Amino acid sequence: MSGTVTWGVLSTAKIGLEKVIPAMMRGEVSQVAAIASRDLNTARTAADQLGIAKAYGSYEELLADPDIDAIYNPLPNHLHVPWTIKALQAGKHVLCEKPIGMTADEAQTLIAARDASGKRVAEAFMVRYHPQWRRAREIVASGQLGDVRAIQTLFSYFNVDPSNVRNQADIGGGGLLDIGCYAVATARYIFSGEPQWVIGLIERDPAFGTDRLASGLAAFSEGRQLAFTCSTQLVPYQRVQILGTKGRLEIEIPFNAPPGYGCSLLLDTGADLKGGGITRETVAECDQYTLQGDAFSRMILGEEPQEFGLEDAISNMRVLDALTRSAHSSRWEKP
Repeated sequence: MSGTVTWGVLSTAKIGLEKVIPAMMRGEVSQVAAIASRDLNTARTAADQLGIAKAYGSYEELLADPDIDAIYNPLPNHLHVPWTIKALQAGKHVLCEKPIGMTADEAQTLIAARDASGKRVAEAFMVRYHPQWRRAREIVASGQLGDVRAIQTLFSYFNVDPSNVRNQADIGGGGLLDIGCYAVATARYIFSGEPQWVIGLIERDPAFGTDRLASGLAAFSEGRQLAFTCSTQLVPYQRVQILGTKGRLEIEIPFNAPPGYGCSLLLDTGADLKGGGITRETVAECDQYTLQGDAFSRMILGEEPQEFGLEDAISNMRVLDALTRSAHSSRWEKP
């Protein structure tokens, strides 16, 4: 393989067209060479818009292209596992959008397909490649915050479009799978561990049947805790607070960090409640989707190890499953 990985994209999903594909095309070792849709005209329009060389009118045609090394899969949630398996069987590495599947049991079926193919699979949690999250974990590990015991996360947006995939329960819509997964993944990232017990509270849209408001608690080892709320029908907002015995770290735009914008971390010593102990650290401008694509490409090229593999994605799904079970059982559940 040359020093560049050649990518194909399954579907003309909005997140791909507007965010991921343009960012990946700016990568140092990533080349997006093909895009597929179930409609050839749609694929050609997207290809022309983005400057992609090849357009295919079916996903099967893309997977049969011998020039494609890796697939980016941004299909709706219920198609993540089936088409990731098809891509692996076609001899392609796969970067699949989050969540990796509808349930942990479904995602578990990817293990055999990955092992049989000899290819790699990863879940597209781009935030873990953003330097603000790398820096946050570095600060926590340094002891600057003291004993870090609590993370509080809020993530919300407002979307009541019935045609939007996020509002279609039968294909994996709802806030917990769409954005609650970030709260879980980043807490596991910062704590460098897995929750032992979780409890969830879910309120569903009466028309869509999707969870429009979900909150959860996760108990990690040594008394550490995550508390989060996510919603698809609240004012757009996101924030993460990481609290220790000596300080507090606030991530201002933790998930949808704008490209070309220097994000800020606020470090608070707790000197007073008016913010007298707060200092601001600005992280260099970047595009987390570019960083994610190149990290996966470098892993394929053998230049870097795979930092977050399929097993990590399945562990995240187990926590989401447990939160859903808890909302039904009204009890603590074990992931």
